[in-house]
Amino acid sequence: MEFPPEGYRRGVGICLFNSSGKIFAASRLNGHEIWEMPQGGVNEGEDLKTAAKRELMEETGVVSAEIIAELPYWLSYDFSPEVSIRHIKHWGARYKGQTHKWFLLKFTGKDEEINLLGDGTERQEFGEWSWMSIEQLLNQAKKSRKPVYEQVMKEFGNFILGIVGDDIPLKQSET
Repeated sequence: MEFPPEGYRRGVGICLFNSSGKIFAASRLNGHEIWEMPQGGVNEGEDLKTAAKRELMEETGVVSAEIIAELPYWLSYDFSPEVSIRHIKHWGARYKGQTHKWFLLKFTGKDEEINLLGDGTERQEFGEWSWMSIEQLLNQAKKSRKPVYEQVMKEFGNFILGIVGDDIPLKQSET
């Protein structure tokens, strides 16, 4: 198993898709114009698959999801110096950025299950949610995360296509 890079906060990323081949995305409470896929830290000694299911439940309330695939490598993004300093208080350490092991999960429930208050164990992170096409998600992603999301979609796009059987456009964003 590949190890995460040094100096980065280790976490999991969740690419949740529905039966229509749309990707779950949500906007942060403090940034409604930027949409993200769920992600979060891994607890000490926690299995990565367990962490992915836990983070999904904490952030979205979703438990009706099946793990379909896992990227065999870590994907990282850097923080700006200001963000890195701001996170010291929250995480108790200074990180260059975050690195995630990404999981593809198929949503097997009904939309009514989605609850941005999560499971009540953590503070609410998201204000709104939507099922988006890959192109929509890439167009509305935070600039620092866009290369990571492009790689996630490149790797998971064929899984989604094979499962839902639809022609989902896999368009790279223009830089």
